Amino acid sequence: MRKMILGPLALLVAVVGAAPTSFAQTLTPYDYPWCALYPSDMGAGGARSCYYTSFQQCRETMSGIGGTCIRSPYYHEPQRAPVHYKRY
Repeated sequence: MRKMILGPLALLVAVVGAAPTSFAQTLTPYDYPWCALYPSDMGAGGARSCYYTSFQQCRETMSGIGGTCIRSPYYHEPQRAPVHYKRY
């Protein structure tokens, strides 16, 4: 019986181990400008989720839950390259 289970299990481990890592999420809370603060009475203990691209997206998620949306303290806008004008 053990041999019958180990064969498929070894195949599963080999396939998962060989899967490309490009599916991993590379964005962090530092990449999003808005956070949701969940109410502490939900059992989340006032948790913060900073994965919102807009205030509207955050508010729609919090609708009916009673949470609050705030600007992310982690987010830093990308630096833009300075514009260099040519003198003629």
